[in-house]
Amino acid sequence: MQDPEQKAPPGLPEAPPTNGTTASGTPVPDADDGIEKIPDLKELLRRAELAAEEHRDAWLRAKAEADNIRKRAQADIANAHKYGIESFASELLAVKDSLEAALATQNATAENIQSGVELTLKQLNAVFERFNLAVIDPAGQKFDPHRHQAINSVESDAEPNTVVQVFQKGYLLNDRVIRPALVAVSKARTVENT
Repeated sequence: MQDPEQKAPPGLPEAPPTNGTTASGTPVPDADDGIEKIPDLKELLRRAELAAEEHRDAWLRAKAEADNIRKRAQADIANAHKYGIESFASELLAVKDSLEAALATQNATAENIQSGVELTLKQLNAVFERFNLAVIDPAGQKFDPHRHQAINSVESDAEPNTVVQVFQKGYLLNDRVIRPALVAVSKARTVENT
């Protein structure tokens, strides 16, 4: 057997040392150095289960938050529908109070009643104005089927399709028709042959 300290004969390669160093004395790296060790399957499964549980927990929290947002939005919409006219209704209470006061008066003259009704109408018009409720009074205007409802047509000297009579005023809420005006529309006179 050859002594490890002995040199190889000339022409033959030097045998690797058996003590983990090269002939010059530097350490020889292990075959496993520089390569990441692969964990066993149980460890991989444990890590995957932990990650899956974290993702599932995050998903459940996000789902619960989305459900809460949806429920809050539904409640807000329901409250908006339920109480959306609250300020309009409170403004109308003053008009109702005026009407009740007029009815409670025992010895009112026709002039007093008329002035009271005029003041009440003024209050009502102020409320309508505050809430963008506008009157459609189309007398003398061109017929607009989007804002007017023709009940009949009458022969007239006015241009055809002109509103000649208003039976009932219409109303707009923020430029949206909530009640069309009921009108009579002009038509051309027919010429009779004699």
